[in-house]
Amino acid sequence: MSNYPQENIKPYNQDERKAAQVEKMFDNIAPTYDNLNHVLSLGIDKKWRQKAIKMLKPYSPEYMMDVATGTGDFAIQAYKMLQPKELIGTDISEGMMNVGREKVRLAGLDKQISFKKEDCTSLSFTENRFDAITVAFGIRNFENLDKGLMEMHRVLKPRGHLVILELSTPEGFPMKQTYAIYSKLVIPTIGKIMSKDNSAYTYLPKSIKAFPQGEIMKEILYKAGFSKVEFKRLTMGICTLYFATK
Repeated sequence: MSNYPQENIKPYNQDERKAAQVEKMFDNIAPTYDNLNHVLSLGIDKKWRQKAIKMLKPYSPEYMMDVATGTGDFAIQAYKMLQPKELIGTDISEGMMNVGREKVRLAGLDKQISFKKEDCTSLSFTENRFDAITVAFGIRNFENLDKGLMEMHRVLKPRGHLVILELSTPEGFPMKQTYAIYSKLVIPTIGKIMSKDNSAYTYLPKSIKAFPQGEIMKEILYKAGFSKVEFKRLTMGICTLYFATK
């Protein structure tokens, strides 16, 4: 099984497994995560999510899973736009999902959206269970990318779809230079002030930089068993949208 660079980048010490450290980190930053996300992405993250969900609209998925659901933002938006019969948000952080559960309750969607603690590299669901799976800004935190993708492929129905949104490093001038300064100075500083977790937001830019993107990620998705993969860079390459079919 593979060993990609981002799998070795961990939020805290190097001894503990990455999954355990990521769980701890998200439990720590859960209360401030949403505000921080919108501040750091200047609110553009909502538009990215909308674009990703629109890709699924022609297929009218009935059974959906949102992996690395966090506080449920993507799950809520997906439910409102697609109205599936069932939407399960899965994550390793109960702290994040508890924020999500409250959000879903306030939106009156607690009958439609449920949350379940899951390890993405070893899902508890039977194969061919979902029409669509989404992952927004969480795939770079997987402890084992190949295993996670193969698991999602397993629980997808034949011709089911996987939509991934992930932050990426812009390659063109001047965005490449601007982003380098932003990720080195602005993200850790704002993150530290708002979340009180020094490590979380120095981990973030490092994990983005190390994550395979574009054509390389496309090949990794094929290797995991997907038959058709396309990707699109958004906002001059700050974010990449992947769309894969089983």
